[in-house]
Amino acid sequence: MTLWQRPRLRINSFKSFLSLFLVGTFLSVALAACGGGNQNNTNTDNSTATKKQDVEITLVSFAVTKIAHEAIIPKFVEKWKQEHGQNVNFKQSYGGSGSQTRAVIDGLQADVVHLALALDTDKIAKAGLIQPGWEKEFPNNSIVSKSVAALVTREGNPKGIKTWADLANDGVKLITADPKTSGIARWNFLALWNSVIKTGGDEAKATDFVTKVYRNVSILTKDAREATDVFFKQGQGDALINYENEIVLAQDKGLKVNYIIPDVNISIDNPIAIVDKNVDKHRNREVVEAFVKYLFTPEAQQEFAKVGFCGVDETIAKSQEFVDKYPPVKTLGTVQDLGGWDALQKKFFDDGALFDQIQAKKR
Repeated sequence: MTLWQRPRLRINSFKSFLSLFLVGTFLSVALAACGGGNQNNTNTDNSTATKKQDVEITLVSFAVTKIAHEAIIPKFVEKWKQEHGQNVNFKQSYGGSGSQTRAVIDGLQADVVHLALALDTDKIAKAGLIQPGWEKEFPNNSIVSKSVAALVTREGNPKGIKTWADLANDGVKLITADPKTSGIARWNFLALWNSVIKTGGDEAKATDFVTKVYRNVSILTKDAREATDVFFKQGQGDALINYENEIVLAQDKGLKVNYIIPDVNISIDNPIAIVDKNVDKHRNREVVEAFVKYLFTPEAQQEFAKVGFCGVDETIAKSQEFVDKYPPVKTLGTVQDLGGWDALQKKFFDDGALFDQIQAKKR
């Protein structure tokens, strides 16, 4: 019996081994196939995560914001790269706010517009490029930078210019930008008009005053930056009206500047908006929204404040450094006080309105 049992055991053992071998081989192939599929998926996911396509943002802004944006943009690019593993490339365009507005409406592929006044942003919205209600999308009614009007004179102030009223004096030559192309120029006009209204004058007196002042304008430049260059570099004019921030920047560049911030002034509010139609086409909304939100952070607001813009972030605006730099204005008017941009545009800046009438009388 023993002699017959051993071969049988061997045969059974061999069959068991063969069965186990085949099962094991099958499972190994199956597991390898499954494992290989998972490995390929993992590599694809990792490749997507680590090799995201670069994204591009086109920023269109008014001239005097350039130095602030050039300090802010690299910080945002670094932050986004660290948090999202993606490179952000910026295209930037700077010029007069009115000219920039027309360029965007005519096809300049802006993703973000930072303009001198809400009226210009509204024009782009009316052209169907920005969704209605844009001003409610971000803090502070989407006002991201502010300034006031400054009155600059020559060293020693030989013409004795101390107030807005002095700009109407005979023999004064004034430099300012053209309201037809420049946002700051419209603010300058409103600062002059507001100086009469806020001190008890009526519209007839205000009209007479701005007419006299613009008769003294020797050069109308296309934007605020050109006005600064004409006054300082070319030495033309007895006085210059410009943004306070533009004057602060001139000082930071080493220019000796004699200027006054008049006690009666206008709040120059500069809005920012996403150009929805372009962003939807470019499929970059996530990063564009993140950039605009970043502009309201203390880090970005500090860069605006460094170059002369009044902070819209209270932690920056109330810091001792910037309170000393930008003392409060006693009587500060707003666009809303004067009737709002739609009414002001029709009254002052439309073709044939008051500004054109004043220019026609000069010819």
